[in-house]
Amino acid sequence: ERLYLSYARNYGLNVRIARYHNIFGPEGTWKGGKEKAPAAICRKIAECENEGTIEIWGDGQQTRSFLYIDECIEATRRLMNSNFEGPVNIGSEEMVTINEMVELVAKIANKKINRRHKIDAPIGVRGRNSDNNLIRSKLGWDYSMSLEEGLTKTYQWIREQIFSLS
Repeated sequence: ERLYLSYARNYGLNVRIARYHNIFGPEGTWKGGKEKAPAAICRKIAECENEGTIEIWGDGQQTRSFLYIDECIEATRRLMNSNFEGPVNIGSEEMVTINEMVELVAKIANKKINRRHKIDAPIGVRGRNSDNNLIRSKLGWDYSMSLEEGLTKTYQWIREQIFSLS
């Protein structure tokens, strides 16, 4: 970020700096080990039988906020069309634990899901959330889609991918 801002000052280069917070949605990576938590949980639950068990890395109490891709694109478009260089957070402030997200996706899938926690797996930082005060004041942007709405669209798309492969 400092390098980009330095180029902006020294060479008149137009820069915009966005800090993206856990973007998810359909068309993203959903299998293979490189997927993010929302896609991994959607896939695991879609593949799991009702009352089956899925594996969760860590104790599931780590917290995150997740932003649906369409909202990310709109915020990025606003940033690019503004005169504000940034840096600015682009994310949601709707923070959930991983266990809460599992419950939410299970509800969307209309399944009862059991969890097996893999305590020795990497979990990252204990908690992370986006502070959107700056983007609200500078760009007038705020997210409007709830996590449940975004996960519903993502779950349906991932489920379609799984069944199209069968």
